[in-house]
Amino acid sequence: MDIKAEQKYLLISPKKVRVVVEMIKRLKPSLAVESLSLVGKAAAEPLRKVILSAIANARVKGISEDALSFKEIQIGEGPRLKRGQPVSRGQWHPIKKRMSHIRVILESKEVKKGETKNGTKS
Repeated sequence: MDIKAEQKYLLISPKKVRVVVEMIKRLKPSLAVESLSLVGKAAAEPLRKVILSAIANARVKGISEDALSFKEIQIGEGPRLKRGQPVSRGQWHPIKKRMSHIRVILESKEVKKGETKNGTKS
């Protein structure tokens, strides 16, 4: 069973978020939340919140936190804000403020209470 959580339109470049994802993608989600609080990057806090949201979604479905693992962490590029910096002789240098979309997909190792492995109720 897959559990999803996402954060859209985060005003941090996807390139900066992917660096933090590389640190945690092999960890358990509960351990990743603990380690993200120690990472000194701006992208760590929004990523931690998305993972906590996915864990909370799993609890609502009756899945234990210990049985979860990362299936996928996608960092997509959102729209860009086009801003500019005025420079000499009336010119303008463009500045692209990039946004990110974060999608966390967790999978559970155990079967939910009252279900068999093939997904039917017993």
